[in-house]
Amino acid sequence: MKYKYIMYNIQKQFIFILCIFFFTVMGFNVALAEDFEVVCQQITESNTGCPGISSSECKVLLQKCSDYYDEQAEKISEDITKTSQQKDTLSNQIYLFKKKIQNLDYQISQSNIKVKGLSGQIEDTRSSINETSLDIQDSQNKLTNILRIIYEEDKKPAIEILLEGSLSDFFSNLVYLESLNSKISEIIESTRNLRGYLQDQELKMDGEVSQLQRTIALQALQKEENQQNQYQQQQYLNLTEAQYQEQLKDKKEIESKSAKIKSMLFSLAGTDDTKAPSFGEAIEIAKSVGAITGVRPAFLLAIISQESAIGRNVGQCVLTDAEGNGKKISTGAPLAYARAMHPTRDIPPFLEITKKVGRDPYNTPVSCWIYDVRGGNPYGWGGAMGPAQFIPSTWNLFTNDLTKLLGKAPDPWAIKDSFTASAMYLADLGAKAQTESAESKAAGKYYGVSGSYNSMVMRRANCIQTFIDSGTMSSYCEGLIF
Repeated sequence: MKYKYIMYNIQKQFIFILCIFFFTVMGFNVALAEDFEVVCQQITESNTGCPGISSSECKVLLQKCSDYYDEQAEKISEDITKTSQQKDTLSNQIYLFKKKIQNLDYQISQSNIKVKGLSGQIEDTRSSINETSLDIQDSQNKLTNILRIIYEEDKKPAIEILLEGSLSDFFSNLVYLESLNSKISEIIESTRNLRGYLQDQELKMDGEVSQLQRTIALQALQKEENQQNQYQQQQYLNLTEAQYQEQLKDKKEIESKSAKIKSMLFSLAGTDDTKAPSFGEAIEIAKSVGAITGVRPAFLLAIISQESAIGRNVGQCVLTDAEGNGKKISTGAPLAYARAMHPTRDIPPFLEITKKVGRDPYNTPVSCWIYDVRGGNPYGWGGAMGPAQFIPSTWNLFTNDLTKLLGKAPDPWAIKDSFTASAMYLADLGAKAQTESAESKAAGKYYGVSGSYNSMVMRRANCIQTFIDSGTMSSYCEGLIF
């Protein structure tokens, strides 16, 4: 068992080194994509980074893994978009089937009501036919009686007629009976016609009922078909939803791995010292920070360049007391007014910040107050800290996030710390959009006043972006940056 474990680790190490060779020497090979995924997975699960290779080789491999995970995240995002569209389509189809079923239910209910109404009419008609038939039978009986009487009268001999009474009475009775016979005959004919009409109506209503029943049967079949389709689409939707949730889960896992890789790249980028970095080191730090915050590296570096000449000028003054007095570092001359730092807004957090990072608050450089007196009243304050030139109260807004990312108390005078804080602030100000308009507005908000500051930052950003893209820089840009 121990032997198998040793061989497994040797195999993993071999794949790891083989991938490094192909990615650093020969470039990406699709055939090794699966092994590469295994290596990147091992790195994200490791607490030791890239065992057995140099820092520079580790950077190359980590960047490859970062690009790989970004590509995977983009593909999953595209799949999520397609799946979401499929969900919408299926939901719309289910909605349409539901509306069709509701409409068929309404039609079936209407047809059933009509059948019920016609059934009632048929019953009434049948009752009327029965009553009419009885009337016909009664009239026929009456007519039979009259005819029998007339027949009997006609058979009487003349002597009997004379003995019974007046001859005129006899003929009057015959006329009356003939008249009655004619009227009853008319009644019988009319009643028969009525019965015929009612029978026709009964047949017609029976036909309508039969047609409605066939329609109801067809509607019921259509309803059943729509219900089956709705159920099938719902099943597809459930499967699509499960796929969608699985894709979201995969995307979250990829993003987590990507964040781990970028964090490792971040830890290898540049230096945490307060010594100003070289331009190349500054670019690498800006790229690493930009990958985490979403801020364009050239724009971030342009801000740092504008604020402190990329860390070469982090302040020419120091605070001398908690009242806001300060002095020039180069001459030791006190400032004309107690404007080195805002005494209530910024000095308390400044003392806390310097204590956490082990700095002497009265021997740590900060920006000087720019002399501005109007009508005998001074305006503005100094006290901005480090390469990014944060005032203490603003720096404290990012302390918690910086501590989580850096794993230590953030130092405004440390290069990486200040770059990261600046990028976080710019991201909050809208620079993540990475458009010229958004970056220009973010620059103005960063400084506090729009105008020439925005224009200068964007010119610097264009110079730095050209250098990143082509490796060259004009003499104008060199003068601007260096």
